[in-house]
Amino acid sequence: WTSSLQPDGTATDTAQVAELTGLNPRVGNWPAGLRLIVRRTRPSARHAKNLTALEKHTGWRYAIVATNIRRIHGVPGSHQPQWLDVLHRSHAGVEDRVRTNKAMGLRNLPSKAWTVNQGWVLAANIAADLAAWTRLLGLHDQPDLADAEPDTLRYRLLHLPAKLATHARRKTLSIPDTWPWAEAFQLCWQRLGLLPLTT
Repeated sequence: WTSSLQPDGTATDTAQVAELTGLNPRVGNWPAGLRLIVRRTRPSARHAKNLTALEKHTGWRYAIVATNIRRIHGVPGSHQPQWLDVLHRSHAGVEDRVRTNKAMGLRNLPSKAWTVNQGWVLAANIAADLAAWTRLLGLHDQPDLADAEPDTLRYRLLHLPAKLATHARRKTLSIPDTWPWAEAFQLCWQRLGLLPLTT
């Protein structure tokens, strides 16, 4: 076992990594060049009920990755198990975006017609992009909203308990002072309003 690495390359003592490729007796039946990288971490309370007998006995939680990456040309150290572990864990961000897009409507295609579903997928992706840019540009310093899921954004910001009134050709949005996210909404609105228009 060797210390796992953080994405910035620094070692951590909370996780360890090893390669199991040479220890797998079935590797002869697998595709050529396949490698097994295992990562172990101390289990948290939320993992306790899903631990295997081995994990309960050893006190470690194991995650195994099968990869055909031997090394990446021009990237020093890319053949190391620690590097491949970081590469695999950084891919979790992609999986998060897929999950977010599904929550924005991608999981429910409305029609049997291909062209209608094309428009739906485009609209769902635009909605996911707008939510991501809103969090990045307007909510980046709000701890409970910077990485909020779509349902959380809907509940806290998009389903705004406010009244829009028009008086003397001016529109005024009245937000209740008791609403917990009023300040976050106003700050986000101001930041987005200051962005230069695209040409």
